[in-house]
Amino acid sequence: MLILRSLLFNIAFYANLVFWMIVLLPALAMPRRFFIRGAKYWAWSSMWFMRVIAGTKVEFRGLERIPAGGLLVAAKHQSAWETFALLTLFADPAFILKRELMWIPFFGWYTWKGGSVPVDRKGGAQALMKMMARAKVEIQNGRQILIFPEGTRRPAGAPPVYKVGVGHLYQALGAPCLPIALNSGLFWSRRKFLRHPGTIVVEILEPIAPGLPRGVFFQQMQQQIETASDRLLAEGRLELGHADAKP
Repeated sequence: MLILRSLLFNIAFYANLVFWMIVLLPALAMPRRFFIRGAKYWAWSSMWFMRVIAGTKVEFRGLERIPAGGLLVAAKHQSAWETFALLTLFADPAFILKRELMWIPFFGWYTWKGGSVPVDRKGGAQALMKMMARAKVEIQNGRQILIFPEGTRRPAGAPPVYKVGVGHLYQALGAPCLPIALNSGLFWSRRKFLRHPGTIVVEILEPIAPGLPRGVFFQQMQQQIETASDRLLAEGRLELGHADAKP
């Protein structure tokens, strides 16, 4: 049954993606706000399919902690799920992503239209400075800059590998940082076909005020995200009935 539901969900998910790519084509010629709204509808519909077909629900905690205006958002990255689900939480989100993703037909056009902030990972210090300058412009326009500090998806429970770039970005932007913890990797595993029923929990943590020394910020951000994510993983494993779950 799990295999069948996962198969049906994956078919529905990618069919829905193609549908919204076609629907949003006219938005490429419209102001960005129309595209962002459409992208959120795609994200909401994808989560609806996941709940109805795969039996995977979503719980967002701490929404009242999201400050208004421009900010840096640092989220745990365990799955492809958060790359679309987090869109729904913010008024005008902008992802920091690999420059190469913007070269992909259709997908790249939409990342460009959404005002994503590209970064050349092989470009060294100059590329980092260029990315920070672009992010600063976006945040001054009241946007929410979303970054996955580990740079790539990590399996649920894997040792964290945070990149120092997020500390440089925090210091350059001079804006609050909103850490986000989650346990999505238990239900939509990295590079796996199966989608497990249960409840993905996303927890918005206490914002970190601007102005901290880079090292202090980096340590505080990582500790907040990892402590909360470990707790959510234990909660998710308990729901899934894993033998290693801790009450």
